[in-house]
Amino acid sequence: MSVRSLAACVIAALAFVCAPVAHAAAAAIPDHATVQQALRSVLKEKNGGFGLNMWATIVDRDGNVAVVAMSGDSRGDQWPGSRVISAQKANTANAFSLPKLSISTANLYTAVQPGGTLFGLQASNPVDTQVAYGGKAEDFGTAKDPMVGKRIGGVNVFGGGLAIYAADGTLLGGLGLSGDSAVADHIIAWRLRHALDLDHIPGGISPTKDDNMVLDIADGKSAGGWGHPETSPEATAIVNQLPTTHPIPKK
Repeated sequence: MSVRSLAACVIAALAFVCAPVAHAAAAAIPDHATVQQALRSVLKEKNGGFGLNMWATIVDRDGNVAVVAMSGDSRGDQWPGSRVISAQKANTANAFSLPKLSISTANLYTAVQPGGTLFGLQASNPVDTQVAYGGKAEDFGTAKDPMVGKRIGGVNVFGGGLAIYAADGTLLGGLGLSGDSAVADHIIAWRLRHALDLDHIPGGISPTKDDNMVLDIADGKSAGGWGHPETSPEATAIVNQLPTTHPIPKK
């Protein structure tokens, strides 16, 4: 057997072994209809925000957009600018989470402020504007959204982005929500991830050892270094109860 033939056999074997793994990961990400239905259901609960319609985006582990959904009947029922923001949040949560550590966009808020340990992070990994604004507007938020299948990029550092993990602990990618206050976005994202059974996270940096929003900013400083600003007393109470009302599955 020639070297070229041997190399071809090795490549084919590797493709055979790796393809089922990649396929399994892709299959674990819910489709557009499932995400949209779950989003609309979650929005029936009080979230401490303004009660607005939302955009939800899921990216896979490589940052490719898998789903873009909206809770309203048409694209104009949500803030138009929040479509891309939801994708940024999904990308950020995926980009800065690991198989053994989940970090939410809310967790990054304090660290990226001037003087923070991650200052400048928000300017890295810029959005691909052709992906963000390309295609037909009438397809936004549908199964044919122009962002689907492409890498959006972007870094967003306020509430609403969470990493997603399958039941076996596999890190699948990220989920981003946008359309309301930053704290409400986080609450809705947490509940949606729970509803989709994608919250089998390994642990995080919050006091409850998960990726929940940390509301410990006082006099402009975060006690733990991972804090996020509060919006309303109602939202704060809901955030603090999320690990109890919508708990992370135990392994």
